[in-house]
Amino acid sequence: MIEVRQPPGVATAANAPSLLAAGYRGLTAVCESLQVGIAAQDAPTAPGQVTAAELVDDPDLTAAFVGGEAERLLHRHGRPVRRDVAASRALHAYAWNVSLLMSGAWYREHRVPRVRPQDVRVSLATGALEVTVSGAFACLPDDPARELPGVRVLPHEEALHAELRAAVADHVRPLLAAVGPHIRRGPRALWGMIGDDLVSGVWYLGRVLGEEERALARAEALLPTALPPFPDGAGFRRLAAAGGRSYPTRTRSGCCLYYTIEPADACLTCPRTCDAERLRRLTDEDAS
Repeated sequence: MIEVRQPPGVATAANAPSLLAAGYRGLTAVCESLQVGIAAQDAPTAPGQVTAAELVDDPDLTAAFVGGEAERLLHRHGRPVRRDVAASRALHAYAWNVSLLMSGAWYREHRVPRVRPQDVRVSLATGALEVTVSGAFACLPDDPARELPGVRVLPHEEALHAELRAAVADHVRPLLAAVGPHIRRGPRALWGMIGDDLVSGVWYLGRVLGEEERALARAEALLPTALPPFPDGAGFRRLAAAGGRSYPTRTRSGCCLYYTIEPADACLTCPRTCDAERLRRLTDEDAS
């Protein structure tokens, strides 16, 4: 694991964007599923890339974003998918990755960055994401970077939780307005998906760091119940298996519609996946 929190002498010699960039790179180094490139603020935009700000402001680019995902799903699964499914999958991939950048900084360093739509670049052809690091972050009073320009100090951990929820919600809100009509689902379902992606990212990070129970507790503290705009809390529970073993699980409050592509392989936390099937998969995974 790469430790990115710096001692006081180093932090005060740096700047907030450079500390964020180091943290992001450390996060992508340990999270294989986190597919986000980290670019310098002045790095040129590559051919075929658009910023998320451009994507949500131009209906043609939004349509191309959804269409590109439809093409990738066709290539991956060998059959066409519905337009709303492609839009849902594109939104899910974007939200999960960008949310994990923010929640990962919170989880590992107790820092909450504000990723702006203009900071995220999307390849319409491949769906690949790239983030330019230009802003600062919020932190706690004991953070060695607290006096750096642009850094906001919050009084306690609960304030940092609220800041992370707000940072994720503020980032994705324009994306939901742009992509939502392609998905044809209401605000509760869309915000349910965003809450799911926020919680599942923290859960995933805990597993790859070998500290799943800590991650479950922190996800519950982050989203203990329905907190607008998120319609539900983290809602973890335990499944009891033979021999006294138990497994954490939760049921998604939104849906990424993956079950429409592979009905026999619905997500493990999908409302359509019963507890018996969840236990079967989890115990099979342990046995292998």
